[in-house]
Amino acid sequence: MEAYIFDAIRTVRGKGNKKGALNGITPTYLVAELLKELKQKHNLDPTLVEDLILGCVTQIMDQGANIAKTAAQQSGYGDHLCGVTLNRFCGSGLEAVNQAAAYVKSGFSELIIAGGVESMSRVAMGSDGGALMMDPAVSLPGHIVPQGISADLIASKYGFSRQDVDTFAYHSQMRASQAEAEGRFTSRITIRDINGIPVLTTDENIRPSTSLEALAGLNPAFAMMGEMGGFDAVAIDRYPEVEFINHIHHAGNSSAIVDGAALALVGSKAAGEKMGLKPRARIRSLAVEGADPTIMLTAPAPASRKALKKAGMNKNDIDLYEINEAFAAVALRFMDDLGVPHDKVNVNGGAIALGHPLGATGCMILGTVLDELERQDKQTGLVTLCIGGGMGIATIIERV
Repeated sequence: MEAYIFDAIRTVRGKGNKKGALNGITPTYLVAELLKELKQKHNLDPTLVEDLILGCVTQIMDQGANIAKTAAQQSGYGDHLCGVTLNRFCGSGLEAVNQAAAYVKSGFSELIIAGGVESMSRVAMGSDGGALMMDPAVSLPGHIVPQGISADLIASKYGFSRQDVDTFAYHSQMRASQAEAEGRFTSRITIRDINGIPVLTTDENIRPSTSLEALAGLNPAFAMMGEMGGFDAVAIDRYPEVEFINHIHHAGNSSAIVDGAALALVGSKAAGEKMGLKPRARIRSLAVEGADPTIMLTAPAPASRKALKKAGMNKNDIDLYEINEAFAAVALRFMDDLGVPHDKVNVNGGAIALGHPLGATGCMILGTVLDELERQDKQTGLVTLCIGGGMGIATIIERV
């Protein structure tokens, strides 16, 4: 049985701080607005939807107590709609879609809504703690370092310069600015307050005025952490071939902290016929793959190879790639490792320009590549993200 994507939509992204436009909007509200949009857009019978699967990384406070069920309760779909919240760190939004696809392909479910949410202005990243970084019995044997150190380790090991990462970041901003100007983000919805007044109509973090000169003037974000905190020594102990950590990542060439949510409507052929909807794409294959937890962020390429192998495809069979721009060096390493050109990767910019709402991003970029495949009249897209702890996730979709 095939699993089809009938639609994929997202909210605008708001800056993830107290001054961000979406700071006054709860994450539950963001998801509920998307659920209402799906219902209205497709005249969807909510009784057909069997479950809501949401990725969310920091599951406390506004995002605690199973936010998927909370959003289902607020959506007006009815008491039948269940919800489950999962956490595969930055891959959570794509993992939610993949799990929905697995349910459908197995025949256990016919129609599921899946995606993710993260309100980073209201629930700070890392505020849920956890043994991975907090417990020396876990972190020391694993040579665990913060992700920013891992990104600088990638740059140091594979020879990416400050100019390389800044140039990549500049292109991310320029591509996103062009996409915004040309109205390419067609599956994005405006967030309105309870009175229907627009709160945010566009992605708040895009900076069309970005220049290479301005990026060059920013101070590295992780140098003091690496040197004073001892994390550089931990990384070099694991990778002794690296003489020193070249700290080149900063706020301008790393993913922006933002608020946002995204959902995909995933189901069987029979579900589509019941709804009177034609599928936009089918989920052809999916994969996860682990990597060394110190360098941590290099697994998108092996995860992508695994997904390609499962689909009986090779890298040249993919028309467009979307990789989460957690840090510029992550995307640069992915392109080098897999051997794909930049003109097929993140053609509308990425998380450096648009932002990375942790639990939602995977579903967001799935929708982005689907929209772009339709715009360019191309067929296949691969979506991949690096994940904390040394994991990667990849999903291949094909238009139908």
